[in-house]
Parts: sequence; C-alpha cells; structure tokens
Amino acid sequence: MAAEQARAARQGQSAPSPVQGGLLFILARQDGVTMGEIAQQLDLAPSAVSGLVQRMEALGWLRRQACELDARTQRVWLNEAGRAQLPALRKALGHINERLAQSFSEAELQTVARWLEHVQNLGEDE
Repeated sequence: MAAEQARAARQGQSAPSPVQGGLLFILARQDGVTMGEIAQQLDLAPSAVSGLVQRMEALGWLRRQACELDARTQRVWLNEAGRAQLPALRKALGHINERLAQSFSEAELQTVARWLEHVQNLGEDE
C-alpha cells in the first residue's frame, strides 16, 4: 500500500491510507452503513470514524447523509471516485498477500487462517 501511496503522490493524487482502504472495502461490500457500524468493523472510536469520514468526503470518495428512519444516525455511501480506488487497493493487497504467503505451505496457511479466525471470534461469545 505504501508503494501505491508513493505512486499517487508522484502523480499529484491521493492514495488511500490502510484505514481508508478498509472503509472503502466495507462500503464496497455493503453501501450505506452507519457510522457506528464503521466504528465497530474498523475497531475505531466514534470520533476517529467521524474524522476519517470527513477526510474521505473531502476527497470525494464517499458521502454521508442522515438516515431516513432516524435523523440522528448518519449513513455513509461510496461515490464513484471512491469506487475507482478499489482496483488499485485490491492489486496492492494481492501483492502483500503473495509476499506474506510465499514461504509457507498450503497446510501452514490453513492453520494460520484458522488461528486468525479464532482470534477474531474471541470476544463475540461474551
């Protein structure tokens, strides 16, 4: 991702930071999520999500609007400019995953995947 950010900077553009990329992936999977859902999925404080969304909104990557059912709740939607960031993010993530996995067998990678899934689910049963 750092290489993608450097390339974008040379071209006078902005490349998403890792956390911005995470939010773009969330919105690509489910557009119109609430700020609270973003905070939960990215494990960020609500105030951090507010700043993140403001910065990305200023870049034209997303928009937010009040929820039709509850005006106190803000929903976030992906704009075309944000959607345009996804192919480069997917490519960069693919390169990172290839480098991380290159010296492991398939069985070892499956063990790591099971462990990561276990760690991710630890707090869900409480």
